[in-house]
Amino acid sequence: MCGIVGWYARGGRPVSAALLRAMCATIVHRGPDDEGVLAEGDFGFGMRRLAIVDVAGGHQPMVSEDGRYVITFNGEIFNHPALRSDLEKLGHRYRTHSDTESILRGFMQWGSGVWARLEGMFAVARVSPVPGSSPLHPPPAPWSGSGNRRRRCHRGPRRARRR
Repeated sequence: MCGIVGWYARGGRPVSAALLRAMCATIVHRGPDDEGVLAEGDFGFGMRRLAIVDVAGGHQPMVSEDGRYVITFNGEIFNHPALRSDLEKLGHRYRTHSDTESILRGFMQWGSGVWARLEGMFAVARVSPVPGSSPLHPPPAPWSGSGNRRRRCHRGPRRARRR
């Protein structure tokens, strides 16, 4: 089931990892197996994980080897084994057995074209760099069907948003 929280602080104010952990604490029922938080400058997100695929290795948020991409994910990618096979043939070397890593590597390989390749039930929050940004502190660019980027925290239980 999992749960994702996120926050963007306007005006360059730093987002606190403690705030993100407090938000995650309100949704612990969504994922009792693991918690992960990433706070980078004015943006951060966290997640609570119900571990099903790769219980030991699927910790999130997951960061690419070069630090340029960060992803957190809720759900299951049904065609993960086929995607993994395709990506390995293209030279990707996996660190885990997690379907989260297939989304991350798919985005690295195909950009936003990865979304059309995914079969499953899922929600994804990602951060990727834009020209002129530091790989260690990319500005937030969460994928959204609404196109309303960087304006509000990710939707979730009201008690998580009140923190």
